[in-house]
Amino acid sequence: MRIGWAALAVVIVIAAFSGPPLAASQQVGKIARVGILDGGSSYPERQALWNIFRQALREAGYVEGKNVAFEFRWGSGQVGTLRELAGELVRANVDVIVTAGTPAALAAKQATASLPIVLVLAGDPVRTALAANLSRPGGNVTGLTTLSTELSAKRLDFLRELLPTIAQLGILWDNNPAFALAVQDTELAARTINVSVRAVVVRSRDELETVFADLARLRVGALEIMPGQVFLSERRRVANLAVKHRLPTIYAQREYVEAGGLMSYGSDLRQLFLRASIYVDKILKGARPADLPIEQPTKFELVINLKTAKALGLTIPPSLLQRADQVIE
Repeated sequence: MRIGWAALAVVIVIAAFSGPPLAASQQVGKIARVGILDGGSSYPERQALWNIFRQALREAGYVEGKNVAFEFRWGSGQVGTLRELAGELVRANVDVIVTAGTPAALAAKQATASLPIVLVLAGDPVRTALAANLSRPGGNVTGLTTLSTELSAKRLDFLRELLPTIAQLGILWDNNPAFALAVQDTELAARTINVSVRAVVVRSRDELETVFADLARLRVGALEIMPGQVFLSERRRVANLAVKHRLPTIYAQREYVEAGGLMSYGSDLRQLFLRASIYVDKILKGARPADLPIEQPTKFELVINLKTAKALGLTIPPSLLQRADQVIE
């Protein structure tokens, strides 16, 4: 397990925020209002990530109730409510909106063309028309993307290392446009190694049982699950279904593995929430979102659940275990 990240986070934040705690634009007595629009649910793991964000701002001199206030809105996986929630934040006169999830970011952008928007979890912001480009976003949106072109191929590499004879890969996704590119990248990587791909869109939790049964019947050798609220909110059920139908599965986020999934490889979300606080600080000090480059992830983590591997009758190769950032036993 990677250790010492919390201590490193504090060092990064202190370095990033060196200088006066608040700019002249944040006069004494003025409270900065930070709106948070999360497309997911307020489960403990997600709350912990937002706590990292708030603690980083606290280290920078923003004290809740004194000079900063947070307005939370949770979409709970209901995309249809996000635009209304975004409108609530605009009417609440927040100074900046921080969004988690591409649907939340799109809803915020539809609600305002002037208030700064900071992405903390988003797919391809260019392909989804959130920004003109990564280096100079233009408009009112900046922040961080979870997109990295190497991720899809790397997840497939890990599956092949675990299952050298895999011939067919299943992909589950929720038709979120943010992950269309990731699906295409996986299909391309799979073709280069003669692995066929069966991509299935899941729009409702009611479809999960049938989808897993169908993939097992079609003798899919392994499964990749793209991020999506349907899967995240049902992550324990998804993990149980994967074991039930003997489908080795790799995910993009560690929460799935902590809930019983086999393996995950993706961005270190803790670092993304930490970095998002730096964007908010810069904006509150007068920076324009249009001038702040959108960051791509540089730090990734591999998490493996040995208990799940045993339930699937799999032996994790030592080469994988040695590279794992965390092994759950």
